[in-house]
Amino acid sequence: MLFRSTLSSELGESARIAVAAIRANKLRSGLTTLGVVIGILTATLVGTMINGMGEAFTRSVSSMGSDVLFIGRFPWMSFEDYRVYRNRRDITFAQYRELESRMTTTSVMAPQCEAFQASVSYERRRAKGVWLLGNTPESLTIRGLTVAQGRWISASDVSSSRPVCVLGSYLAEAFFPNDTAVGKKVRINDTPYEVVGVIEKMGSMLGWNQDNQAVIPISRFQDDVQRRPDYVITLKARSPDTVSETLEEARSIFRNIRRIEPGRPDDFAINQQEAITKFFDGFKAVLGTFGFFVTGLSLFVGGIGIMNILFVSVAERTKEIGIRKALGAKRRSILSQFLMEAAGITLLAGLIGVGIAWPISWKIGEIARANGSVFEARMSWWIVALALVVSAATGMVAGFIPAWRASRMDPVDALRSE
Repeated sequence: MLFRSTLSSELGESARIAVAAIRANKLRSGLTTLGVVIGILTATLVGTMINGMGEAFTRSVSSMGSDVLFIGRFPWMSFEDYRVYRNRRDITFAQYRELESRMTTTSVMAPQCEAFQASVSYERRRAKGVWLLGNTPESLTIRGLTVAQGRWISASDVSSSRPVCVLGSYLAEAFFPNDTAVGKKVRINDTPYEVVGVIEKMGSMLGWNQDNQAVIPISRFQDDVQRRPDYVITLKARSPDTVSETLEEARSIFRNIRRIEPGRPDDFAINQQEAITKFFDGFKAVLGTFGFFVTGLSLFVGGIGIMNILFVSVAERTKEIGIRKALGAKRRSILSQFLMEAAGITLLAGLIGVGIAWPISWKIGEIARANGSVFEARMSWWIVALALVVSAATGMVAGFIPAWRASRMDPVDALRSE
């Protein structure tokens, strides 16, 4: 108990002396912390961005479902051999029908057509670069969508090829900011369609606005957009645990349907959520590495500055150290005094860095939301705590050598110094 009391009083005294030293040299301390401020600012912003992107990405990609497979000509997130993929045979509706009749491990299947440069207009307003899809009633379940207003495409819409559509929330808000979209007439590629529903907001994924879409009956897509479209076949496994089984069955049957000889590579791709997740994880790793490099460099420069200022501080207060040691101060008291001084300077720098990062991250989030993204640049408490711990640790590491040297001073030599 006595040891704890003594240690506590020593630490308290060291903290008071350290605070007094920092106050006495405000300008010098402030200039020295600039590198640490930049490092903590960078680390906090990068951490906040990665955290926000991760949450937004998880919300966006979760709608696809981990138990859903997409059979198409092109593999997702592959940027090589585009010419090979482009020259692959189209996937036809007849192939979809045959696959549907032979699959045994799926809960639901649906064909899908899509075009990425459609235009949608209402009165004098026009949106270009719209993602236009031809879907069926089953697509709602497979794609994991929620209808916020009205209804989804029905079986009668498909069978009778009705000119109806379901809009993404971005288009609905742009065309009808103060009114409901359901029941209104829009023009898709200059063909009139009645809006029967609006999809709940989905947000952006890897910079792609998923709410800038319009869905029409797949039969209507064939009539108005492309007579012989290149289909994507969507399959939903019975459960997430049977995805591998469903994938292997679909691959085997589809190779047979497309008459691919044994030993030859597939001329189609079976995509799933995992491909996008892996790509995003790699992107986060690159961003994190860049942030770590800039942060490490800034903290290194800041640490050198802290070390220099501590060496200067020790030299200026040599007599003070000698007097304290002559009066009975222990080495650990001198060591803790200068370590606390270094940690206090860098902790202050950390607080400044976090204080600057907070409004910047908030503004970035505001800009993202204004552009239709669900990105949230939220500064989590653990990011703030980690930034402050790192800043304090930087000071203690950088100040250890001068603090150790001060604690090892001989009191007689220290008192003789001028």
